[in-house]
Amino acid sequence: MSTILSVHQLSKTYTAAGSQRLTVLHEMSFDVEEGSLVSIVGPSGSGKTTLLGLCAGLDRASSGSVELNGVRIEDLNEDQRAAVRNQYTGFIFQNFQLLPTLTALENIMVPLELRGEKNIRPKALDLLDKVGLADRRHHYPAQLSGGEQQRVSLARAFSNSPRILFADEPTGNLDTETSEKIIRLIFELNREMGTTLIMVTHDLELAARTQRIIRIKGGMIFSDELTGRKAV
Repeated sequence: MSTILSVHQLSKTYTAAGSQRLTVLHEMSFDVEEGSLVSIVGPSGSGKTTLLGLCAGLDRASSGSVELNGVRIEDLNEDQRAAVRNQYTGFIFQNFQLLPTLTALENIMVPLELRGEKNIRPKALDLLDKVGLADRRHHYPAQLSGGEQQRVSLARAFSNSPRILFADEPTGNLDTETSEKIIRLIFELNREMGTTLIMVTHDLELAARTQRIIRIKGGMIFSDELTGRKAV
């Protein structure tokens, strides 16, 4: 397998009040193979979400490098980074981040519109059907339950057929039964589209269902282990 994500000596430092410097991540290095399922786990405040954002090009590192699908994203300006994200990545967030003024269907169509694709409505409808919400396509986020909103978010994340999917606590705001449905959908769509999955989670049982677990603590990699599981 080829490497789709390469992180080298990645560090992130913030300047806090009073010019105090807070190092959130310290010289992290790892590679991720295309098509693999990876979990990032660690205690609250360990830098999991910061790491995910840097890998996805949502933020800039203080030092080190991130190579996403062969592109060194720290060398790009904001417009170029946005173009790389829209071409190669999908995102699922804990708080859904749907646009409140757009319907479920319109939220899914947004990434496709940004790519300049044509005839996007049928593709968006197909994805909405795959997550079981075809009958809710005209509903706005406020009219949907949390689980339904996350399913719309999931369909949106896969709308541009991403090479790599970043998921930040995708079940963090959901009950156990709904969480299981969402995870099952993530794994099913991931397998169907051949997408690489990198997921931040506090759920160790969920992490154990992926192929690899990267544990971080105090902004550093504490352990990096294979679970022995095959692709889900």
